[in-house]
Amino acid sequence: MDKLIITVTCDTTLTYPHNPNGPKPDNPHGVAEEYVRSINAGAAICHMHGSYKSDPIIQPDGRQLQIPIMEGWRLITQRIRETGAAIVQFGLASIRLEQKLELWRELRPDMSSINFNSHDEYFQPDPQYPPAGYCYSIHPISELREYARLANECGVKLEIECFNTGAFWAIEKVRQGEFWVSGQREDEPGLLPDPLWLTLFFGWPGQSWTPPTAKGIQFMVDHLPRDTRWSMSCMDPAVYWRTITHGIAVGGNVRVGMEDCPYVEPGIFAKSNAELVAKAARIARELGREVASPEEARHLTGLNVTRTPVMQ
Repeated sequence: MDKLIITVTCDTTLTYPHNPNGPKPDNPHGVAEEYVRSINAGAAICHMHGSYKSDPIIQPDGRQLQIPIMEGWRLITQRIRETGAAIVQFGLASIRLEQKLELWRELRPDMSSINFNSHDEYFQPDPQYPPAGYCYSIHPISELREYARLANECGVKLEIECFNTGAFWAIEKVRQGEFWVSGQREDEPGLLPDPLWLTLFFGWPGQSWTPPTAKGIQFMVDHLPRDTRWSMSCMDPAVYWRTITHGIAVGGNVRVGMEDCPYVEPGIFAKSNAELVAKAARIARELGREVASPEEARHLTGLNVTRTPVMQ
């Protein structure tokens, strides 16, 4: 079994705003230091939300999303890169294409998130609190094709977010490279270089929900597209750590951090994201899996080990 790749996701604003220890996007220095501490605790991939603001309601384009603020993303990206080989993975999967492209061209992340399902999230992971926020966006095949093409042009590897197996169908459609535009077939192969890097989402509230259970995990794993490596995310505090442990035991990689679950024990907030990373690393070692370094994670994900980032 390969070494475990731990991804850390530090932004708690959209999911657990009541968390007293969570760094906020309007404090990019604080967010950046959370990533540094997490890397030191064993994280190899930094799933990064920079500074941003959110659409207050569904907009005329039919979406309710986040709007990135470049300087916050730049500061956090630079600080992560100062630590060494940790993988910079831009999150906020559904920010609008033109904004994502600007981030790619300016900051050149290693990876960037794209949701291959329709994005329908209702952030209420902790039922004792009211809904914390929403995210809504539809991603037709034509848009996924454009995302993939532009990612290749910018040298960015896609982190494909899969909330249910419909994402696997979309992967195969884009992989086939056969598209129909106004009744005319267009061939564009090679849009998704192997191996793919997928994150499987369990227990995330919304209409793309997949149950955070052993059977839910097994169903997704049984239907994975060929030549993929997968990580997993869970957003259900009641079963969080048992679900993460199951993913580690069956050979998956894991994403931990305050975005997904800020509790290190039931009802007890972690003091930092590093505490959550350290717990995942401890579980892995108790199950007989070593934790991958950032350099090893680059090999396992198909990224180049040595890379000269373009920072403007």
